[in-house]
Amino acid sequence: MTTDIAEKIHAGQRLSVEDGLRLFRHPNLAELGLLADHVRRRKHPERIVTYVVGRNVNYTNVCWVRCKFCAFYRPPGADEGYVLPQEKIFEKIQELVDVGGARPKSCELLMQGGLNPKLKLDYYEDLLGSIRTHFPAIQLHSLSATEIVYIAHLSRLSLEDCIRRLRDAGLDSIPGAGAEILSDEVRQIIGFRKDTVSEWLDVHSTAHRLGMRSSATMMYGHVETVEQRMEHLKHIRDLQDETGGFTAFIAWNFQPTDTELAQEWNGPKATGYDHLRTVAVARLFLDNIDNLQASWVTQGPRIAQVSLHYGVNDFGSTMMEENVVSAAGTRHCMPLSEMQRLIRDVGCEPVRRNTRYELLN
Repeated sequence: MTTDIAEKIHAGQRLSVEDGLRLFRHPNLAELGLLADHVRRRKHPERIVTYVVGRNVNYTNVCWVRCKFCAFYRPPGADEGYVLPQEKIFEKIQELVDVGGARPKSCELLMQGGLNPKLKLDYYEDLLGSIRTHFPAIQLHSLSATEIVYIAHLSRLSLEDCIRRLRDAGLDSIPGAGAEILSDEVRQIIGFRKDTVSEWLDVHSTAHRLGMRSSATMMYGHVETVEQRMEHLKHIRDLQDETGGFTAFIAWNFQPTDTELAQEWNGPKATGYDHLRTVAVARLFLDNIDNLQASWVTQGPRIAQVSLHYGVNDFGSTMMEENVVSAAGTRHCMPLSEMQRLIRDVGCEPVRRNTRYELLN
């Protein structure tokens, strides 16, 4: 490890983009892990790893954007396209509440879908309002920036007015989905019809300004370079400097099975080694974001467990249901008891939290 970067980290000084590039290229992964674990322990000295009781619900799979990395969507008019009836969504939420309990905002509903041209703002206001009325225990951590940009466009509203109305209808916070890699050059290749970097950032900065929190994500391991990974991390860190609204950062690798991008690109799937390096660099560079989530859905439980020594302090959601990643051929399931066992095996205590990272013990 180059001494100057290690000295910066131990002194609590901010790393530059060039420092981050050097870390990505450093050959000794164990040294990166030691530094990332040092920063993690400085931010979280208590020996706990948090998790949230949550569920994914994909209310529609209809999407006209046709991103090359996605195997989940169906184009408008396709026989396999769907919009879940409200009663079915309620059934799924009730199953979540039955597991997670009725304490207000103690269960996380990650509800997302495609860009369905038939669904305008009134659909979302009705759905969110109905969920809020029937299920006060639910934290509505829902709708990606990409969806919100499209809802505003369809409804002929400004972004701020659209987010304000969604918030008033019941939306609590916004997940980081849709970030992929925050480089317009990359986005032109993998999903040129979707939102730009500035649009994704505008959704989150506007939500933060309106008093909402959100998370930040990165889908790596496809056409991007390490320079573009660092561009992504710099965008996230700069916005956090400005608003302080991000609760967590989550990185996962591209799942190539049955995707158009895999046919065109034909590159190797990212390894567990690459994942550990990526989360370690994120922990070291994103000095203003307290929480890093494990990515057991894409990496599996073993790498997720190891990542707890590479800067990660949170095991993420129990995720009772997952459809997007599994559509690309990756299927990892984990009972809560197994998640707790994996956390204890690394010498930490599993502690339940809510979406805002408030502990619920």
